[in-house]
This record gives sequence, structure tokens and C-alpha cells, in this order.
Amino acid sequence: MNFKTYQEAIENSNIVSKTDINGIITFVNSEFCKISGYTKEELIGSNHNIVRHPDVDESTFKELWDTILSKKVFRTTAKNLAKDGSVLYVNKTIGPMLDDKNDIPEFIAIRYDVTDPIKLTQALKAKEEELTLLNSTLEERVRVQTMELRDLNKNLEQRVKEQVKKITEQERLLSQQARLASMGEMIGNIAHQWRQPLSELGIHLYKLKKFFEQKNRSLFNETYEDCKQVIKKMSHTIDDFRNFFSINKPKEDFIVNEVIEEAFNMLKATLRNEQINLRVTAEEKIQVRGYKGELVQVLINLITNAKDAFKERVGKDNFIDIHIARFDGETLLITIRDNAGGIKEDIIEKIFEPYFTTKQASLGTGLGLYMSKMIVENSMHGSIKAFNAGGGACFEVKVPIKL
Repeated sequence: MNFKTYQEAIENSNIVSKTDINGIITFVNSEFCKISGYTKEELIGSNHNIVRHPDVDESTFKELWDTILSKKVFRTTAKNLAKDGSVLYVNKTIGPMLDDKNDIPEFIAIRYDVTDPIKLTQALKAKEEELTLLNSTLEERVRVQTMELRDLNKNLEQRVKEQVKKITEQERLLSQQARLASMGEMIGNIAHQWRQPLSELGIHLYKLKKFFEQKNRSLFNETYEDCKQVIKKMSHTIDDFRNFFSINKPKEDFIVNEVIEEAFNMLKATLRNEQINLRVTAEEKIQVRGYKGELVQVLINLITNAKDAFKERVGKDNFIDIHIARFDGETLLITIRDNAGGIKEDIIEKIFEPYFTTKQASLGTGLGLYMSKMIVENSMHGSIKAFNAGGGACFEVKVPIKL
């Protein structure tokens, strides 16, 4: 492969620009135009500051120029501004192109777009801050609402109306907090699931550089395709995350076994990290009509609850068993059992109450089982109960197959 072919390959797969010694753009490829929103005619002859974001500190540009003028390569993640005012992020590498006299006639910059992962990280951070704020204020809100209830001295009918209204609001807040708490748990699960593919990407990038230097096009392309597959898997993880938290889903027909698989996929990295074996058995593939997302949420809550129970148990062969079966013909029965030691008999009747938890404050809000009960009873018109069996806790969920 000659140099021109390599150059074309880089320009077709990256965002490339060149500038003269004064920072005036002399070349851009189509990817640069696509991401910036400018045409080549608008860019050629303009100062590269045309895509500079005003938030970027002057010291960053000083460091950039000091580095490349000293004939070194400068690497950074840059915040840029597109023509339409939108923000974009790129990982960029800028270096001088030396002539025969070792002078610098121009600079070349090679970038790749990282806007989506950076914006996703920012969104997740904002949700974490929102969860922290909600946790810090919810107790005071409930206290104030309780005082207001005690001060009601109007007729009974009015009292009942006011109380129903406040309870509805309280349940909404509880539901919101439980959802945000689940989101925090899922962020941790995503982090576990991304560690391995990120490590794989690091290895692949090293190989790409090596094969590029060796001019081994075949292995270069093979490794490039492997990178795409890893990124695709990471993208599926995010899709699962979004689907889990989508709301207002209509009723749908779905296979319960697939719901179990979906819940497991979102938790498998965490379970593997904590050496917990999830075992699923089913008498048959059972099709149910109802709210798939809500059933996934219940299963996530119950599996997570079982997983957390192992933190207080030292031992090997930790497992969570899930069994799917028909009960009385038209009822779905899902049994979730672990061997984590079970639930203390003096609290087993309280575990579905809001804010009741045996975990440390940093490990739980006491809302997971409460919200699971609300979903099963109110949305699915079913029942959920807990008892001890076989050295651990056992939860039975029964819901109609046709809602």
C-alpha cells in the first residue's frame, strides 16, 4: 500500500484538516465539513478558530501552539462549536508536517467524534445530581405534608379528599425516587459491562497502529471491523438502558423467557463481578400480554435485592434461581430464590413497606420491594409474596397471562 492510499484511508475514516504556520485552513476533508456544518469554501482560507468554542480556556491554545511549534505532537479532547451553534466533542491529534529542511510549512490535525459518549456521561452525571437532591429533600417534604394533614380541621369529606390528593403526590414522589435509585444502580451495571469492551478497544487501537506501521492492510481492516463490533455491543447496552427507563409503554405480547434474558443482560456484569450464578429454568415458553417494561423492572429489583443479600454472606456457590411456569392455567408464576441465608422472620412482614431496608444507607433506599409490589398489584393485577426456603429467600410473583 503506497502513502497516497494510506492518506485516503485516513481521510475517509477520520476528521482531517490542515493549516499553514499561522493557523489558516488549507485543507479539510468531507468528514470535517459534515461534523462542523461548514462548506469547504467557507473553511478554506479561514482561521481554524472558526470552530473554536468560547468556553475553552486561552491556556489550552497556548499549550497547543507551544507544543506544535516545538515540532511535537499535541493530543487532547476538544470542545468545538459547529456552524449551527451546536456543541461537539472530538479527540484530536495535531502535529507539524516538516519539509526537507526540517521547517514547518503546515500542520495536520486528525480527529474522531466523541460527542455522543461525552454527552451521555454528562447526562448521567446530571441524573446522579438530581437523585442526590431528591434524596436530600424528600424526607423534609414528607414531614411537611404530614404536618399539613394533622392541621386539617374541616369536614370528613374534605379531609378525605385532601388526604387522597397528598397520598397520590407522595406515591408519585416515591415512584420517582425509586426510578432514580434504579437508574443509579443501572449506571453501575453499565460501568461493569463497559470495562471489558473498553479494554478490548484499547488493545485493538494498539493493533491498528502496529498494522498501520507494518502496512498490513488485511489485519488492519480485520481489527477495524472488530472495533466496530465492540462499539456495537456497547451501543446495545445503552439501548437496553434507555428501554428500561422508557415510560408510558402500551400493552404488548411478549415471551416471559425473553424478559428474564433482558433483565439478566443488564445485570450480568455485576453478577459475574460478585461471583453470583443466575440459573433460569422454564417448563415452556409462555407468552404474556401486558407491560413488558414493568415486568423487567420488577425482575431487576428482585434480582438486585438477592444480589445485595450476598454481601452479608461469606461463602462459595452463590446462586439465584429463577423458575417460570403456568399456575392454574391462566396465571404466570415466576419464582426467584437465592441461597443468601434468608430473611429474618421478625421483619419478613415489613419488607414491602416503603423506606424499610436492612441495608446501609449507601446501598439502598428501601423502595425497591415497595415499588415491585405496587407494580405487580396495581399494574399487573397480580400478587407477590416472600418466604424463606432452602437456605435463602424466595419470592413468588403471580400475574394473569392476559391483562
